[in-house]
Amino acid sequence: METTKEMHRTTRYEIFFDLVFVFALTRITAYMAGHASPLTLLKGLVVLLLLWISWLIYAWLGNQARADIGLIRAGTTAVMGPIFLIAVVIPNVWEPSPGPRLILVLSYLVVRVVHLALYRRAAEGDRRLHRTLRIYTAITALSWIPLVLGAVLGGEAQLPLWTAAVAVDFAGGLIASTLSGWPLRSSEHFTERHALVVIIALGETLISVGTGIGSEMINGPALLATVLTLVVTVSLFRLYMLNSVAAGEALMTEQGPRRDRLAANAYSGGHFALIAGTIYLALGVHAVIAPLAHHEPWAAAGSRLPWTSAAAMFGGVALYLAGEVLFRGLSVRSVTPAQLLAPAVALALLPAGRYLPGLVALGLLAAFLVVLVGYERGFGAGRGANPPAASTRRDPGKR
Repeated sequence: METTKEMHRTTRYEIFFDLVFVFALTRITAYMAGHASPLTLLKGLVVLLLLWISWLIYAWLGNQARADIGLIRAGTTAVMGPIFLIAVVIPNVWEPSPGPRLILVLSYLVVRVVHLALYRRAAEGDRRLHRTLRIYTAITALSWIPLVLGAVLGGEAQLPLWTAAVAVDFAGGLIASTLSGWPLRSSEHFTERHALVVIIALGETLISVGTGIGSEMINGPALLATVLTLVVTVSLFRLYMLNSVAAGEALMTEQGPRRDRLAANAYSGGHFALIAGTIYLALGVHAVIAPLAHHEPWAAAGSRLPWTSAAAMFGGVALYLAGEVLFRGLSVRSVTPAQLLAPAVALALLPAGRYLPGLVALGLLAAFLVVLVGYERGFGAGRGANPPAASTRRDPGKR
């Protein structure tokens, strides 16, 4: 098993692995779109957390040992099947029938057990990493108890039990990181891996255009909505890229345990808000476009969004922007007042987005993000290239 070096990059095999993750994201959006309600948004979030854990643990494994050769490749290939099964049953795991729930939980347990076995093999000779894995395994195994109970019992017990399972699992990773630490072998691989998963999640917003339109003939309002969706997606991507460069430089300049903690907090933790925000945005976009494609387009263009869909669209963008603040604050430790205010502004636009026609609401959101990108670019140009990252540089010999 070949361990990675500092200049290791994301492999093509890992990108191929992420294709299954993309499919799973689309299934979450499909579930929420078919049962739009506040409770549905919460249930979708819980399933997304399970998927995020599944993706995250293999991202860290690929940073420890090459994912495209030998035993790691074989194990990663094997777990693609269970992850694909999870994706297939996602829309049905909250229904009375226990079959989909059990398929999801059993598949998830296979994904986790294979990962722990592979990570232990990849950690040969690293006493610190073995200690971290022992702590993490002991705690994360406890999370499987409420997960299995939720699948067996179903009904009203399922959501609190699965929520508890996710909370214990994340606590296990945090405790293991605090007590022992997850050594980061390649900062370049890690930053690139997380940037790619953000792009994948943003792609889900564009996919929602296709699912919303289906096979219907394109009309003027639907076409305008697709263009506005592209503007929103590009703007969110630009905001991420404006921050990720400085954050990546900050990670590369850190050394030892400080770098490990920065990777765990800013990337593994901070990026979840970005992913969740884009999934909710995709749900809102779907709610805007579907009526335009399947009903009288010009009449549908004047219809308002339901509260749940409006909250998903504007709240999703607010969550994404809050994730940017968290990501930047934890990495470069410098957040501008405008960046702090941006999530609040997105939420403040929610009432207007609810009472305006859905197409106009989408246009309002696009205009806000274009202005925000323009400000961020102008602010960065006025202050110089990546000043926060420069402020974090230090003597590599100092801790």
